Amino acid sequence: MNAEPQTVETRHSATVQETLRVNLPQTAYDIVIAPDNLLQLGERLLSLSLGKKILLLSNPEIFGYYGEQAITSLQQAGYEVATHIIPPGEQYKTLESIQGVYDTALENHLERNSTLLALGGGVIGDMTGFAAATWLRGVNFVQVPTSLLAMVDASVGGKTGVNHPKGKNLIGAFYQPKLVLIDPAVLKTLPDREFRAGMAEVIKYGVIWDRELFLKLEVSHRLDQFEYLTPDLLQLILIRSCQAKADVVGEDEKEAGLRAILNYGHTIGHAIESLTGYQQVNHGEAVAIGMVAAGEIAVQLEWWSREDANRQKLLIEKAGLPTQIPADLDPEAILATLRTDKKVKDGKVRFILPTEIGKVTISDRVSPDIIEQAVISNQ
Repeated sequence: MNAEPQTVETRHSATVQETLRVNLPQTAYDIVIAPDNLLQLGERLLSLSLGKKILLLSNPEIFGYYGEQAITSLQQAGYEVATHIIPPGEQYKTLESIQGVYDTALENHLERNSTLLALGGGVIGDMTGFAAATWLRGVNFVQVPTSLLAMVDASVGGKTGVNHPKGKNLIGAFYQPKLVLIDPAVLKTLPDREFRAGMAEVIKYGVIWDRELFLKLEVSHRLDQFEYLTPDLLQLILIRSCQAKADVVGEDEKEAGLRAILNYGHTIGHAIESLTGYQQVNHGEAVAIGMVAAGEIAVQLEWWSREDANRQKLLIEKAGLPTQIPADLDPEAILATLRTDKKVKDGKVRFILPTEIGKVTISDRVSPDIIEQAVISNQ
């Protein structure tokens, strides 16, 4: 499928190449952050010894901006490129959409050494990874994220999947990419709301892992639009966020323990997304609200200070993100949805709760009363 190409300036003057390694025993890979990465896409893939067939997945808008650049670069490197376009939005992150990817893979005779390449945000990345994990029992997978959220979070770590009507990401697999290629300049075309959604995940890393990142964000003038970030701050955000994700995934690839801290803000956040049909509140907004709620739970348990909870809330507000649960959501419905969350263990909901800026703990000892109180107080 094709979309009308658009011309976009993709140079970001102050960014230099940075390569981070995700150290996994059998599936280690690089995260390469560099200007003009899209123009070098084909050349960078040559070193990975992939097969010659590539199926590029994207959505219409992203493909319109960057599809031609990506395809040209791949073809110049000798790859045969087919495309599959999926409409934007969580509502299309379904098994039905994956069936369409399989159909295109079959039509183009993809083989086991072929590659599925995700050019887009977190939704495209998750679906491409899941399709790659399951087509022919596993083909190559490359991430080229185009949203801030995908760059700092969704593209790294190998979590792939689709939504079930009853819950987010309930169907999926751990499947690592061969490469994550980040071109910061593509953020120039990212809508402001989507940029803010990515900032929620950046703030998350500051709270759970990287106190210095949190402090850098606190003293920044504005965080709600791409244009207000200096090139140096953007570079710091990308590097430190990706490094935090790589560090955690390197220690716990399949969420047996430590990796669960990456779900900070996601427990209540996923419930909000699900109950609003993935349309009223986007993922980053839901995570922001979930972080405030988790902070309130930690305060009620006397594990976190009210001062630090307020600092977190102010930083979230500086990024232009919501901090309150939609007023029309029934607290009981939120509690019921939490019980179907994939992080539930032995029937108990596990929460990631902050103890200080840069440190969190995992607990399944949060009573329903405290959860309900936190939900109501943040509504």
